[in-house]
Amino acid sequence: MSTQYESRYASSPSEVKSMDTEALRKAFLIEKIFEADRISWVHTHYDRYLTAGAMPVKGGIELQTIDLLKAAYFLERRELGMINVGGPGMVEVDGEQFDIGFKEALYVGKGKQKVVFHSKDAAQPAKFYLNSTPAHHSYPTRKVARAEAEVVTLGALETSNHRTINKLLVNSVLETCQLQMGMTELKPGSVWNTMPAHTHDRRMEVYFYFEVPEGQSVCHFMGQPQETRHIWMQNEQAVISPPWSVHSGAGTSNYTFIWGMAGENLDYGDMDHCKITELR
Repeated sequence: MSTQYESRYASSPSEVKSMDTEALRKAFLIEKIFEADRISWVHTHYDRYLTAGAMPVKGGIELQTIDLLKAAYFLERRELGMINVGGPGMVEVDGEQFDIGFKEALYVGKGKQKVVFHSKDAAQPAKFYLNSTPAHHSYPTRKVARAEAEVVTLGALETSNHRTINKLLVNSVLETCQLQMGMTELKPGSVWNTMPAHTHDRRMEVYFYFEVPEGQSVCHFMGQPQETRHIWMQNEQAVISPPWSVHSGAGTSNYTFIWGMAGENLDYGDMDHCKITELR
């Protein structure tokens, strides 16, 4: 089969406090995102968020529904966002074609019945990083190029967190039901992301780390601000962040990560900030 899935239950703060390393990784880490010609979804009960990757090599990969959804087609009651982190690709949406280059995004609204992922060159396949959430309204399908993103530069080299935030699929750029996606690029010499840390009880989040140099890693921090835990992550891995958890990371080199969010609030700035000196 070209499509498969696994489902993970939500964990409470009290459960996470007692988890050892293996249990923490099993609950929150998504170790393998991309596999040639196969889509492997990970579903979390936090806002029924779905995360996967599509890497077409031998031919196109069609977006197929999964039994978990009990739907006639995947986007019957869902919306889909993607960012290409590989070679040049093309996505067909009900017969309309969208060329999606490196670090470009595509939003596909509820009700689209046939979505097919293609690579322009099998030797350099496209890698479509996929996020999907429930949707109750149909918004237009739209490609968002890097030049169309809302770009913000934050931090400083002196605090090791100089970074550029590219807001791609957010409500200041296009309309969605609840899905938001963007990409943060750390500049050379900077290793910290999302520091000072924050939580946002109104929505959950998934981080996907990539452009991590060979031999380097990222230490991702999660948990309640006064009860943090960490997960060591490698290139092209993702991690689920509950609404009650901080989500921050420090790498042994600079890197890039994609953030995806879902919940009841589309206000990007809705964050409950945590003082660095009060983290435990």
